Amino acid sequence: MENFIKRKDRFEFFESFENPLLNITFRLETPDFLSYCKAHAFPPFHFFLFHLFQSLSQIDNFRYRIFQKQVIKIDDYVASYTAMGPDNLFNYTRFKNSSDLREFIRRSVEAKKEVETSHELKNTGVELPERELKNYVFITSLPWLDFTAIEHPVYKHKSADIPAIAWGKFTVKEGILSMPFAVQAHHGFVDAYHIHLLGEKIKANITNTIG
Repeated sequence: MENFIKRKDRFEFFESFENPLLNITFRLETPDFLSYCKAHAFPPFHFFLFHLFQSLSQIDNFRYRIFQKQVIKIDDYVASYTAMGPDNLFNYTRFKNSSDLREFIRRSVEAKKEVETSHELKNTGVELPERELKNYVFITSLPWLDFTAIEHPVYKHKSADIPAIAWGKFTVKEGILSMPFAVQAHHGFVDAYHIHLLGEKIKANITNTIG
C-alpha cells in the first residue's frame, strides 16, 4: 500500500465527488499478434485477454478497491468478461486466473463455452460476498465496432471502485495491430498516466511473448 499512501490526498479529494470516475478512450497499438496466434492455435481474443490481465497485475493503481470504507489492495483478479449467448444476448464468464498463457486460454475458452448456450444470465457477481466482488475488473469486447467512446453502466457512481475496460475491432496495417481501447476507473486511484502505462505494459508483454 506504499504507493497508495503517496496519493492518499488525491483519493480523498476525488472521493468527495458525486462521480469520481475517469474515462479515457484511445487507440491502442501493439505488434500484430494474429499470425502468432494462428501458428500456435491461440484464439486472438483470449490471447489479448491474457496479456491484459498480466498487465493489470503489474500496476498497483488498478488493484486498489474500497471495502468497508477502507482502501485495500487485491492480491489477484477473478478472470471474467462478457460473451455472446443464444439470441444475441450477452452473458458473463468467470474463471480462475492463471499466469500461464496456455492454461489461461484453456480456462477462458471453457468459460466461454459454458455461457454460450445459456439463456440464463450467469456470473453477475450479485451472489458473491462484497469482498469477493472486489477482485473483479469489468471487461467487455465489441469486435464489430471501431468505437471512439463508451460509457459503462454504473450502479452507484460515488462507490464505483472497480475498473471497467473495453476494446473494439482489431485493425492491422504494416505489422501494427490497433484497436479502440477504453478504460474507466476511480480517479482517486487511477490517473491518465496509469492508463497510458497500462497500454505500454500490454504492448511490451505481447512483444515479449511473440518475440
